[in-house]
Amino acid sequence: MRKMILMGRVASGKTTLTQALRSETIHYHKTQYINNYDVVVDTPGEYAEQRTLAHALALYAYECDVVGFLIAANEPYSLFEPGCAACANRPVIGIITKVNAPDANLVATENWLRIAGVKDIFHVDSVTGEGLAEIFEYLAEEGDQLPWLAQKRQKEQKDCGKQPQNNKKPKSSAQKPQKTAKK
Repeated sequence: MRKMILMGRVASGKTTLTQALRSETIHYHKTQYINNYDVVVDTPGEYAEQRTLAHALALYAYECDVVGFLIAANEPYSLFEPGCAACANRPVIGIITKVNAPDANLVATENWLRIAGVKDIFHVDSVTGEGLAEIFEYLAEEGDQLPWLAQKRQKEQKDCGKQPQNNKKPKSSAQKPQKTAKK
């Protein structure tokens, strides 16, 4: 599984998404420092908002395979400047959180991420789990075993493997005993 760093402003849903990705119980927790887990790096929003702390994000991004820009669907503005994704030497994805919030504005948040230079955008609700599977699939590397992908592949193979059945008996694979020659 590729490792992802989450960047976004305060209250964009980074820690809640981290808890959901790690299958933890969702509870409010203010991130005070950078938390480096197996698959995800959770960062405080202040690091993205303050230039003096932003250098730490750049350093941690070098340890990760993917950079995730987070914007909550109900945010009033974007923290990410136009074209800022080009500064990363890693793939940058956009993650829109809180998609089921009553005041969500998905069109505006998606536009902000596109302007920032993000191509792949995921819509997530960490509380309900909506969109998490797509993020896992994006982060998966060849050979990773994701339970829902294994079930999906088995179903596809089962559907593709159906062939018309004939009424012939299958040939036995047992071999007949051979006669040995006497000397």
